[in-house]
Amino acid sequence: MRGEKVPNRYEVKLKRKDGSCFYGEIIARKIDFAGEPGVQVWIRDITERKQADNEKRLLELQLQQAQKVEAIGTLAGGIAHDFNNILAAIIGYTEIASLQVADDNKAKESLNEVLKAGHRAKDLVNQILAFSRPAEEGRKPIQVTSIMKEALKLLRATLPATIETRQNIEIDPDQDTILADPTQIHEVLMNLCTNAAHAMWENGGILEISLQNVEIGIRNSEFEDDEGKPPIHIPYSSVDLDPGQYLRLTVSDTGHGMTEKVMKRIFDPYFTTKDKGGGTGMGLSVVHGIIKSHGGTITVYSEQAKGSTFHVYLPLIQEEVQKPDIDDNAPVLTGHERILFVDDEHALVEIAKDILERLGYEVVTRTSSVEALELFRVRAHSFDLVITDMTMPNMTGDKLSRELMKIRSDIPIILCTGYSERISEEKAKGMGIREFVMKPLVMKDLAKTVRKALDT
Repeated sequence: MRGEKVPNRYEVKLKRKDGSCFYGEIIARKIDFAGEPGVQVWIRDITERKQADNEKRLLELQLQQAQKVEAIGTLAGGIAHDFNNILAAIIGYTEIASLQVADDNKAKESLNEVLKAGHRAKDLVNQILAFSRPAEEGRKPIQVTSIMKEALKLLRATLPATIETRQNIEIDPDQDTILADPTQIHEVLMNLCTNAAHAMWENGGILEISLQNVEIGIRNSEFEDDEGKPPIHIPYSSVDLDPGQYLRLTVSDTGHGMTEKVMKRIFDPYFTTKDKGGGTGMGLSVVHGIIKSHGGTITVYSEQAKGSTFHVYLPLIQEEVQKPDIDDNAPVLTGHERILFVDDEHALVEIAKDILERLGYEVVTRTSSVEALELFRVRAHSFDLVITDMTMPNMTGDKLSRELMKIRSDIPIILCTGYSERISEEKAKGMGIREFVMKPLVMKDLAKTVRKALDT
């Protein structure tokens, strides 16, 4: 009717006679009824539409989050590449200076401290890289104790002095082996510890990480011996796990705690109690997904003003962890062959030349991949080995390697990189490249890699 107002629309949650709930759209308008004013109302069930809208909105949020993570990963990779080049110069020059100083000189101690700091920075870059690229190692037997200590070392450098960190390992070193992706288990630890630290950031407190062996629903333990401590027995009904032997990783804090309402939602994607800009709400949902995919489970207990405790259960395995055969006292490997070294960073070229010559090699250097290729065309058979950087202007290291092998198919090549999404060890070796190494290289590692490439 002319002049009639548009009906008012409302979306509300309603309850049916049977007690079930649904979303309804209410349309109401004012009417005249038998000469008296009245209201005409329509109610329509829009539950399916609301669910579809919510799913669409969730997908959009997930896409936005994925794009953010991808962008952060790209940024982290770029930072890691540049930082590794800087570290290569710091570690390299320090190693050279250390060789020129007598063992009884006080400067030797200072140089050793610089090297220690350089190696800690190298470990930090590896953590950045672990975040910025998908896990490539896959699942394998790992010991959680070593990952836990590594995570704590990284955390202590970022936490305020008001937060005390404690570790409590109640198991033997050979009783913490699980089949897992080490990067993902590290991510679980970092997420749980970061959340615990956030709960104590203002007032301080104690962050404690502990490891224990537990058995779910059984009594006879394969890990129990005459001298060892038997695992804690947990009734089958108390956790959603199959009976068996598990490792229990506990992260507890003395922070502000959580309400029961918050606890019920902490594993929901995008749910967060942090202020805007303080977090995405993805951390604990990612943790939950990782633990479930590894055949484990996670539980939480919290009281307001008393803190929170997270228990992570992961199935134990009997398989032994493959440990690298490292001898710190082994002599540095040397040689006498002729090496072509290529890197666009002048400082890294000078360091590598100095180190390799100290190891006995004859070294020719180039800071341009194009110039290195021109030189190789003329003197291909005068070189026993080529070491090249990956990221260089005009021609990248993988392209240079292909051109070198076209000229001389048997030339051993070592490809170095601070970080690259284009190349991996598998791709490099598939091309025929002899060795693939990550920067920064320390002298012993470089010496070993060179000999391995030459002697293979």
